[in-house]
Amino acid sequence: MAKMEHFEIPVDDIARAQAFYASVLGYSYEPWGDDQGMLMQPEGEGVNGDLHIRSVTPHPTVVFTVDRIEDVLALAVANGGELIGAIEPMGESARYAYLKDSEGNIIGVYDEISAA
Repeated sequence: MAKMEHFEIPVDDIARAQAFYASVLGYSYEPWGDDQGMLMQPEGEGVNGDLHIRSVTPHPTVVFTVDRIEDVLALAVANGGELIGAIEPMGESARYAYLKDSEGNIIGVYDEISAA
């Protein structure tokens, strides 16, 4: 069974969004450069997420950890979904992809690559 890993919120202004989520929901923020960063809750308090400049995903997205992206994408297509873009590397040990579900919502999937 997949596990909700994190959420992604696309924004137009990182600093403005950071201030909003800190003031309204109490999230702290750790930048990953000029155009993205992590929204974090206190340890063990819930799901963390990220802010990034609006691009492929124009709306907030949930990301699920899966055992193997290819298997999930095959199941998604067989059940009325579609791959959005390509499977992308995330460093040397993980990958992610976006897919559209049967209702037109975009979700993310993430897996870790085991060393051969």
